[in-house]
Order: sequence, then C-alpha cells, then structure tokens
Amino acid sequence: MKDSFLDIFKSVYVLTPFCAWMLAQLIKMLLSFMKTKKVDIAYLMSTGGMPSAHSALVSGLATIVGINIGFGTPVFAVALGFALITMFDASTVRRAAGTQARLLNEIVDELFKEHRLSETKLAELLGHTRFEVFMGMTTGILVALLFSSFPYFAV
Repeated sequence: MKDSFLDIFKSVYVLTPFCAWMLAQLIKMLLSFMKTKKVDIAYLMSTGGMPSAHSALVSGLATIVGINIGFGTPVFAVALGFALITMFDASTVRRAAGTQARLLNEIVDELFKEHRLSETKLAELLGHTRFEVFMGMTTGILVALLFSSFPYFAV
C-alpha cells in the first residue's frame, strides 16, 4: 500500500517537534498574558522570549529519534548536532543581533528627536538567554518523552 502525503501528520518524528514548538509558543503567550493581562497571538509566531521554541523543536526531534531509533545511531548524531547548533546560535548570534537592534533603535530614537528620520524599528526580540534555551530544550525533551509513552506513536 502506498503512503499518502497526509501520513506525514501521523509521523512521531513530525508531530513531536511540532508539538514541542507549539507548546513553547503557547507558554510564551501565557507568560505575556500574565504580565500584560492582554492576549497577544503574535507570540505564536514570534522569535525570542521564554522558552525558546527553536530549542524545544530541535531537542524534541533529537530526543524522539534517540528513543525510537537509538541514541548510538548516525541519525541521532545528526539530530543532536542540528539541535546543538540551533541552540548555540539562538543564545549567541541571534541574541547579539537582538542586542544590536535594540542599540540601533535607541540611536534612531535620539536622532529622531532632533532630525526627521524614519521611525521604522528593528526587531529586538531575536535571540535567547541560556536559561530560555535550557527551558526550551527541557520542553522539547518532555514532549518527546510524553509522545514516546503513547502506543499509537510506537515505531
């Protein structure tokens, strides 16, 4: 029997990272709501913030691959490498870009007070602190452990 493209949505290797990502984004939205008392659905597609959805996604993928295929396999090594690079990037390069955007926005604000300049702002919430990355990683691992405990997703 030939597989359908829609079977991808039954794959534990697709569902686990997606659900880990979605859970992290929902947590961001909830934390924002607790702080501002306003629902901001933009958090569902935002970068930066607590927890790191990128870290949740890649660690969920690596964990479910390790559980189902094996932690000593080449596929797990690739997934782990992908996860480590993504999490390192989130806490260094993207965080630095966010810091630079914040500084440039301050410079533009100062110049705008004295001169006519565009008020276009750069996105500042780009990267993550190491704690945000750690919490994202934890979210991904927990989602993978949860998915692996359901017989429906057994490989």
